[in-house]
Amino acid sequence: SVELVDTGGGSVQAGGSLRLSCVASGFTRRAEIHNIGWFRQAPGKEREQVATVEGFGRTTTYADSVKGRFTISRHTTDPIVYLQMDNLRSEDSAVYYCAARGVFEHQYNRWGQGTQVTVSS
Repeated sequence: SVELVDTGGGSVQAGGSLRLSCVASGFTRRAEIHNIGWFRQAPGKEREQVATVEGFGRTTTYADSVKGRFTISRHTTDPIVYLQMDNLRSEDSAVYYCAARGVFEHQYNRWGQGTQVTVSS
């Protein structure tokens, strides 16, 4: 079964940068990880979709709150998806999760364990 490991979180000051990584394993076909999304959840708040990438990385989406600051990308050969986060703000503080959705699936149903991002102002 597909397993996702998300890493790269940490503590930074506002204006700083972090790069999160999501490594997928256990899949038998790339179609199982066709779509990868990054989500985040802050204490007391609902989970929010931050960015997604489809297929070979040509199609991406971003939440309005991160447009122009975050960039999602896929490694060219390895099953790794990155989330480059620049110009971080205190409101970006949350636990970030990556998730996978197969090409024929409608929901993200495989999740990483989460990585904490803390931005101090």
